[in-house]
Amino acid sequence: MMLTLVTVLSIPSPSQGTWELGPLPIRGYALSIIAGIIAAIWIGERRWVARGGTAGDVSDLAVWGIPFGLVGARLYHVLTDWQLYFGDGENPITALYIWRGGLGIWGGIAMGTVGVIIGARIRGIRLLPLLDAIAPGVLVAQALGRWGNWFNQELFGRPTDLPWALEIDEKHRPSAYLDQATFHPTFLYEFLWCLAAFALIVVLDRRLQLSHGRVAALYVMAYTVGRFWIESLRIDEVQLSDVGGLRFNQWTSLVLFALAAAYFVWAGRRASGREEAVYTGPPVVENEKEPSTD
Repeated sequence: MMLTLVTVLSIPSPSQGTWELGPLPIRGYALSIIAGIIAAIWIGERRWVARGGTAGDVSDLAVWGIPFGLVGARLYHVLTDWQLYFGDGENPITALYIWRGGLGIWGGIAMGTVGVIIGARIRGIRLLPLLDAIAPGVLVAQALGRWGNWFNQELFGRPTDLPWALEIDEKHRPSAYLDQATFHPTFLYEFLWCLAAFALIVVLDRRLQLSHGRVAALYVMAYTVGRFWIESLRIDEVQLSDVGGLRFNQWTSLVLFALAAAYFVWAGRRASGREEAVYTGPPVVENEKEPSTD
């Protein structure tokens, strides 16, 4: 009776994560990431304009940030999970198969920020108010992107019989868990955590008028708390470290939380209120007409 109840209440995984549209494969993983990017740009644009920026700046900077971020995310994943690609019996060329999943968020954030910095310098945009404007939207992008793990049936947690347990097909289960059918839906936990963190940060920013990179620091702090807990639920052993029994991403979360918290306090002592200027000079206007010489 109990098994029947769990089966009824558990979350099913999709029967497939790819659909063929003629010769073009449509992948749920890619759609999730694209939806997240669109949401982040829309939210960031609105927040940037509210801070005194020009509409279109965030969209233009995305041209820099997105490719840098994708490269960084894949590189981080491959480096931290290198056994999946360069271990015994593995094919290194699969490190390029991004459509199979495997994007490390911290590599994406780091390299994406590098791309944004380059674009911001070209356009004469001050970096800290820009990061404060776009950081909350990144949480929404991460929330939506996590549904890609659901489509791929990957990065789930320990076995559980909770009503919201996630059904995983046998071919996607680790060898030690072939007799288990339902697992913690870590993709759903992170989805909900990111949305809750987004709402909290937006409210705090509005009430406290945060500036000078403090919103971005708050984003790092909020996300790493949730990520530390969610990582503790995962069962794959690829990123387990010999230090404290924690996973590599858990140590990353601890370090980044400490750095972000220290910066949040330091910046709060040095500045209050919004920045008076968000550009280093007059904003760049694309396709601006040259003055007539007639």
